[in-house]
This record gives sequence, structure tokens and C-alpha cells, in this order.
Amino acid sequence: MHNKKVTALVPMKGNSERVPNKNIRLLNGKPVCHWILEALSRSKYIDEIIINTDSDKIKKIVSDFKLVKVIDRPDYLFGDAVSIQPLIAHDIEYAKNEIILQTHSTNPLLKTETIDKAIEIYFKNIKENDALFSVTPLQQRFYFKNGKPVSHDPDCLIQTQLLEPIYHENSCMYIFSKETNRTVKNRLGKKPFFFEMDHLEAADIDEWHDFLWTEFLMKQKKNNKHDKRV
Repeated sequence: MHNKKVTALVPMKGNSERVPNKNIRLLNGKPVCHWILEALSRSKYIDEIIINTDSDKIKKIVSDFKLVKVIDRPDYLFGDAVSIQPLIAHDIEYAKNEIILQTHSTNPLLKTETIDKAIEIYFKNIKENDALFSVTPLQQRFYFKNGKPVSHDPDCLIQTQLLEPIYHENSCMYIFSKETNRTVKNRLGKKPFFFEMDHLEAADIDEWHDFLWTEFLMKQKKNNKHDKRV
């Protein structure tokens, strides 16, 4: 019987080139990072949130969250060229739980219910799948650069909703064990479960238009509380 408590990793660097200060920039009245921290804090399974950061401003802004444990980012993990895996490998050594959920502050629309559902599916399938990550199914006509179609036959056009979906790794959630990460050395595992998410909830702030789009969605949701489409 696995202990169903989970540690969340939310790495946050102070500098961001495309959207300056995006982790702490106000989004619909709150710092961007507060949205995901609130969702994680309400989870039935998460009892620790580790934030690896190089920013004193971020440390101050997240200090009121009871589950948060801040780790100072070591010098060798500074810079835009550092990939996510070295950060994960570093941070899991500070986690009290064996099971890890890694997410980003730039996924502010991610809901607690979705987080808990993903965790439950991970534990349910733990014997068959060594990891879980969130995906968005896409049913569109894609082409390679050389003009070759990816997932459809141009000579036999059918409605896009009938196309075989292609899955986009949306970077909202990755769930894995410390053991899997140490062995495989990535957050995807060798035999992952694809956890499908609604594309609106999976909004990721990477560019300015992402920030504006996400804020628009939040305002629409606030103004249309009973509309399940937003």
C-alpha cells in the first residue's frame, strides 16, 4: 500500500526574458505564482510544495503559503540554458515524499480537482505505468516542413473531429517517483500514462500573448460563473 502523499515541485527563476517577472507579475489581481500555489495547497494529497528559486522577491511573495519550502538555487543551476531535469534531480533530494508532482507557476488555470484526479489515476495505474504527464489532444491537419502530412490523408479529407488525435505535452503536470527519476533521469518515465486535459485549463504563460489570453479567460470565467465552457 503506497503512502498517497505527494510533494509538489514548482521551480521559479527570478529572470524571464519573454515576459519579464512573469512568476510574480499580477494576473487578474494576484501574482501569477499564487494561482498554482493555491490550487496545490487545496489538494487532498499534496502536503509539501518545494520552490527552487534564485529570487528574494519570489521568496517573499510565497512566504505565506504553509506548505511551501523554499530552496535556494545553487550556482550550477543558474541560467536559461539549464534544463528541467537537473533541477528535478536536485530538488527531489529535499522532498519528504517518494511521489513527486512537478508543475509550473505559469499554469495558473490548473484546477485542484484536476490535480487530484491525476494523482488518483497515477496511483491506480502505478503497476502498469511508471509516470504520468498531462497532454492536450489535438485533432487538426498537421504537416512536416517537407510537406508530408502528419496524421491525415490529403487525398481523403475527413472532418477534423474524426482524425486520430495527436497529443501535445502541455507541461502542466508530471507525476513520478524519486526512484523512477533517478533511474530514467527524466520526468516522463519509460512507460507513462497520458492524462488528457482541456486545452483552456492547460494554458501556459510563455509569451506576452499567453499572459493576455490567460487573463482574458480568467475574467470570462469570473463573469460567467455558470457557463461550463469557461
